[in-house]
Amino acid sequence: MKITAIIAAAGFGERFGEKKQLKLLNGRPLLFHTIQPFIKSELISEILVVVPKDDVIQVEREFKSTLTSKKIEVISGGKTRQESVNNGLKISDKESELICVHDGVRPFVTLSLIEKVIKASMEHDGAILAAPSSDTIKKIMGNQILETLPRETIWRAQTPQVFSKAALEEAIQIAIDENLEGTDESSILEMIGYQIGFIEGSPLNIKITTKEDWIFAKAIYKELND
Repeated sequence: MKITAIIAAAGFGERFGEKKQLKLLNGRPLLFHTIQPFIKSELISEILVVVPKDDVIQVEREFKSTLTSKKIEVISGGKTRQESVNNGLKISDKESELICVHDGVRPFVTLSLIEKVIKASMEHDGAILAAPSSDTIKKIMGNQILETLPRETIWRAQTPQVFSKAALEEAIQIAIDENLEGTDESSILEMIGYQIGFIEGSPLNIKITTKEDWIFAKAIYKELND
């Protein structure tokens, strides 16, 4: 079975103040660290890295030194996450049966987690990684607390998220046609009735969104590589 990994890294870093995926971590762009376990996985057939149009050449140059026989292609993204993922879908291997979508700014996913979520996806319409919430979660409106949600039912979605190629193509096209905006791929498939499973991810599999996240990322990298 062929599996395509789409690394979604086409954001412009508005909240962060710069493009996080290109910020250097230990001398290499964050994106370089992110794709390493996908290169190592024997389950992944090809890797499609989706970046802003102006950064395609720079990122291609970065990956030229990567020693692997696996196909790595850098392509330009769209205006939204859905459009960017769709750009990857359009050029993915015609024989790929599963699509594994991962955030380009989650550099600490492990080979083990990638392969576990791929296997879990085969038992459902798809599967994601998720982490239980350790905080008490409040539903609010304005400055008013409406209710406290049961913590045991609240999990934080992570990536990779893995789906059959046909299901993801259908969901992405519906999202584009109907102007639906999902914050992840799973939410779009859920909207149209697909049953998505999950396995427990890792608290280290953080998404770098803010300057504070970058502080955590440097600490995690140091701890994992000392």
